[in-house]
Amino acid sequence: MLSSSTIAYGAALSAVLAAVLVALLVPRRRIGVIVTAGLAAGLGPAAWNAILNAVHAPGFFTDAPIAAFPVSWQDAGSGVFAVAAGVLLLGLGPQGSDSGRRVAVVALLAGIAALVVDVYLY
Repeated sequence: MLSSSTIAYGAALSAVLAAVLVALLVPRRRIGVIVTAGLAAGLGPAAWNAILNAVHAPGFFTDAPIAAFPVSWQDAGSGVFAVAAGVLLLGLGPQGSDSGRRVAVVALLAGIAALVVDVYLY
C-alpha cells in the first residue's frame, strides 16, 4: 500500500510529465489544455491509489515479470484513471469545442505520463 505522501509525490510527478508531454507534442499549445492535462494526470492516479488504499488491495501492486517494463495492475489503473479524468476535464473544459480525436490524444498523453511515472518512479 502507498502512503499519502507517496501518492501525492506520484501525482505531482505525473502532472509535471503530462504537462511537458502535451506542451512538446500537441501542435496548438494552449495553456489551458496543458494545465488541464497535468491536472488530469495528477488527479486520476491520486483517486485510483486512494481507492486501492481504502479497500486494502495489495494484490494490485504485483509487478509483471518483465524487467524492461515491470507494470502492475496498480500502474495500469493509474493510467486508465488519468485518461478518464483527462477526457472529462478536457472535453468539458478547454477542449470542449475540439474534435473527439484531439481530446483523446491529449487525454492519452496524460495517461501515458501517469503510467510511466507509476512504473518507473515510485
